[in-house]
Amino acid sequence: MTRLPIADCRLTIEKEATALRNLAISAVLSLFVFAPPASAAETGPLQLSSPDGRLKLTMAVADVGADKACGVYSLARDGAPLLLPSRLGMKLAGLPAPLGQGVRIASAAASEHDSTWKTVWGERSEIRDRYRQLVVRFEPLQAGGGPAFEVTFRAYDAGIAFRYTIPRQGGLDKITIDAEDSEFRFAGDWPCWVTYSAQGEYRQAKLSQVKPGCQRPLTVRAGDKLWVAVGEAALVDHAAMMLRSIGQGVVSHLSGKVQAPTPLSTPWRVVMAADSVGRLMAGDDIFLNLNEPCAIADTSWIKPGKIIREVTLTDAGARACVDFCAARGLQYIEFDAGWYGHEYSDASDATTVTVDPKRSKGPLNLREAIRYADSKGVGVILYVNRRALERQLDAILPLYKSWGVKGVKYGFVQVNSQRWTSWLHQAVRKAAEHRLMVDVHDEYRPTGYSRTYPNLMTQEGIRGDEASPPNDHTIVTLFSRLLAGPGDQTNCYFNERIGTKMGSHAYQLAKTVCLFSPWQFLFWYDRPAGIENVPELEFFAAVPCTWDETRVLQAEMGRLAVIARRSGEQWFVGCMSAGAERPIEVPLDFLPKGEKRHATIYSDDPAAATPTKVKLDRVEVDSATVLKLKLVANGGAAIVVRP
Repeated sequence: MTRLPIADCRLTIEKEATALRNLAISAVLSLFVFAPPASAAETGPLQLSSPDGRLKLTMAVADVGADKACGVYSLARDGAPLLLPSRLGMKLAGLPAPLGQGVRIASAAASEHDSTWKTVWGERSEIRDRYRQLVVRFEPLQAGGGPAFEVTFRAYDAGIAFRYTIPRQGGLDKITIDAEDSEFRFAGDWPCWVTYSAQGEYRQAKLSQVKPGCQRPLTVRAGDKLWVAVGEAALVDHAAMMLRSIGQGVVSHLSGKVQAPTPLSTPWRVVMAADSVGRLMAGDDIFLNLNEPCAIADTSWIKPGKIIREVTLTDAGARACVDFCAARGLQYIEFDAGWYGHEYSDASDATTVTVDPKRSKGPLNLREAIRYADSKGVGVILYVNRRALERQLDAILPLYKSWGVKGVKYGFVQVNSQRWTSWLHQAVRKAAEHRLMVDVHDEYRPTGYSRTYPNLMTQEGIRGDEASPPNDHTIVTLFSRLLAGPGDQTNCYFNERIGTKMGSHAYQLAKTVCLFSPWQFLFWYDRPAGIENVPELEFFAAVPCTWDETRVLQAEMGRLAVIARRSGEQWFVGCMSAGAERPIEVPLDFLPKGEKRHATIYSDDPAAATPTKVKLDRVEVDSATVLKLKLVANGGAAIVVRP
């Protein structure tokens, strides 16, 4: 039995058993079974099952076409094939053959893990980290055939994950990975939802039609009652993984070479599987669990909240936004691009307050605005473009902290290559040293690093309201991009695109529940002077940004999402619909039995006497109540249930 240290950000109740280091043993702990090798090139199979027994991963060495003695794995769910034999491997500089070919299994070790840890913020206040693990060591069949390496497999109830480790050995102190070729060969040419940029449009395609550069997670419908997502976790100082087609499947390809000292462990490659697309979302903690525990000892300064953007860059505009936040229950004001000069100019100095004349005539006394905001209990976030960040990061972080700033939005950061991936995560760590929270904008997509550094509050990497996505696209985003982590959706409410391009106002209310982010921009295009005093704004004032419990009640890819989230004793429900009007039923059986509660329902009503056409209904409910709603075309509803 091995005890792991208890980190500040988690409560650990841990059970770990380690056994099986001799390949002659046929079964241990019911985790995997394999036969002794018939020859050095024909070893296996090894089997690893998920804790609930529904997923079974099989690993072996076998000949694949003309390639001899390749490491391959396959995956079944409930006894049915999900992934056909798929090759493992990568190409290292200086080796004639890929790592993973011409190998034998030298040893294998199995273990179990079961713990819980508390989140600083999240979709759940506590997360269970339960898996079975198999570490397989491969060695070359012939001298000079390449270094020994390990593949670590983990099986969760929500899916499986694996990563490569190249230990230090025989003078091998540094390696260069030219390419990675981890295969995911599905049992059918199934439909999937593809985008080729982090903020791009999703399109449905067959697996055989996936072009190079496909973003992860990639959500796949593998049948009426089986959904899969292929993703990446714990990308910290490596090149990002993208995907491309290999017939009825996809294969990884890296966004550039990777150079690193040994020992080297790659990010995790993740395959989620669930009975429905909603259950995929219910298992998205797998990405956090595959990251290291919280590295910040005192997290009391990390505060979720709702934000309004200040774009006038004037004293009057700043004061108006602060007063609006204080009156409407928002926690932050963000000063957008232009407060220190032209954001795209290398001459702009982010240690000064020098308003870009193309954006504002000023005046802007930023230090006074920060002081005034603090007096009202409102925090300030500053936007800084990557041009200034790359030159001035070490100067601006302690400076902003001395000004009383709470967070920084990193704008237009460079992404995906090893160099810029490493730079960005170092920039998050440096911000933590100065107790500054971070929002990363534009093409960055998360892989769970917020578990380790929860001052990384949110990130874009999402096609948000700036691009006016239609309802069906946003619901696809919910069950694909949002699996990987929070998305800064840049919501707007009073803009003219609501009701024309982007669904109804009640649908916008529901977004704040369904699309998770601990920092929520609620009024991206709205200014305080233009925000009308409509009754449903009480919902924005009340809705939290972090949750104790999350349940997906109904889900149809691209058509419907009904999600319930609990904060303390209050439940919030978001209903998002695309297409024609539809009736839905929302059972409240998640409420405590035998207790009466008060529910407020915000829904679309063309006859409502407000410019937003949202009506409020207040009813008494209990756990036996089934709310019957009629969602208008491309509409939605939001519900609050209180004691």
